[in-house]
Amino acid sequence: MQLIRDISDSSAFWGAAWVFGCFADMHIICDAPIGCYNLLGVAVTDYTDALPYMANLTPTSIREEDVINGTSQALKRTIDDLQQQGYLDHKQLVVVSSAESEMISADHQAYLSTIMPEARFFWSHALEQDEWQGRNSALRFAWEHYGTPALTTPPQPRASQLVNIIGPSLGCFNAPADLYEMKRLVRGIGGEINLIYPYEACVRDTPRLAEAAVNIVMYREFGEPLAQILGQPYLFAPFGVLDTTSFLRDLGQLLGRPTEQVEAFIAAEKHTTLQLVWDMWRGPQSDWFATVDCAIVAARSYVDGLRRFLGDELGMRIVWSSGRPRHDDEPDNSEIRRRLHRHVPTFVFGSINEKMYLAEANARSGFFLPATFPGPVVRRTFGTPFMGYAGAAYLMQEMVNRFYETVFQYLPVETVSSDTDTAKHAHPAHHTPATPTSTMPWTQEAAERLNTALEDVPYLSRISASRTLRSTAEEAAREQGASEVTLPILEAMLHRRA
Repeated sequence: MQLIRDISDSSAFWGAAWVFGCFADMHIICDAPIGCYNLLGVAVTDYTDALPYMANLTPTSIREEDVINGTSQALKRTIDDLQQQGYLDHKQLVVVSSAESEMISADHQAYLSTIMPEARFFWSHALEQDEWQGRNSALRFAWEHYGTPALTTPPQPRASQLVNIIGPSLGCFNAPADLYEMKRLVRGIGGEINLIYPYEACVRDTPRLAEAAVNIVMYREFGEPLAQILGQPYLFAPFGVLDTTSFLRDLGQLLGRPTEQVEAFIAAEKHTTLQLVWDMWRGPQSDWFATVDCAIVAARSYVDGLRRFLGDELGMRIVWSSGRPRHDDEPDNSEIRRRLHRHVPTFVFGSINEKMYLAEANARSGFFLPATFPGPVVRRTFGTPFMGYAGAAYLMQEMVNRFYETVFQYLPVETVSSDTDTAKHAHPAHHTPATPTSTMPWTQEAAERLNTALEDVPYLSRISASRTLRSTAEEAAREQGASEVTLPILEAMLHRRA
């Protein structure tokens, strides 16, 4: 039996609730204990989507007696309370099972049909499926129950320029910024947004999915099955400069937009959004990208997209990556932890799990950049995209700023003492003798150990770090009255700095 460490994905119950929770004209009853509701509906959504709570989510609050007698009466009480308070007025009701209710086989489909025929029951498969499968199932459920029943004729696109964007929902990392960039690109080549589903849609809008000529699937980990059911052409959201340019040309062709219009928008972007990328690539920073390595742990879309942009376009060395869902040849959390303890790449894109592993290793080198949930990390503004042209500019800007931080950390800085410290050290007996400018001899063992220690320092900083470590080790040798730097002296110095 394999122990699973630091589970990264939530269950299908969570994924389904995050899809249904986007619909303002739907109320969700989660057949779950109060603790499950608090985590999903209050804590996690606040730490990620910055929502104080999900206003349209209510638990049945399963109790001990419900486990013995069944949760039907708890469900009935919950529905009655919501109706009395007016929460169900003009709203569709869906009851979603949780792992706890599924363990006691609390299937309410037949019961709901007798007390509230218009309500729907969704068996989330929380015990055996992850959040990506739960999101897919919820999107398909919404189309089958609220979309196709309203279609009187076979679905036909209403206009050739209409585009659906499928996938953005609660609990999706960076959804507001990446969605904003996708809408900007679609409109830039003359497309028109039909539905943002489910993020900016209502349940009653679901039949309108059939009116679009093209679908954009925001994420590779879920959303594609719904696009396949709809039957219209679909594209995945792009990352990087080259991928985005190909995406715009393909989208323009599918929408029947004039080639001149699409190319004019691409040309304009090179002198606006992408000007930052070009300027940094022409500057001294361009030499840095090929000298650094990075690791990526994120949802499937971000892993694949970042690998293409950082590795193929910028020439950075991707030492390893792991997506969600994870491929068989990708490291699991235990292996990721071992790798980060053994070697820290210059950049680590990941979740709070990777941040904890770096802290365990007392890693002072390398930079952590949030790229996925679990959090806590809030991404509600529009200015932090990873996708599209704006995403390429934002990511490049973030990395260059961290390059500068790396250099700054190794600059010699003269610290300023407080008045108390100045008075304390005013007596000549406390003066520190000046460090001689000449270097001391090093034993071969000490020199080899220094080179090993420098391998954990980002490439850009090794010259400065080497100078600092050498100076500190030689000063320690002089304090001990040694004539050369030996391995024990160096090891003691490195231990103090750790």
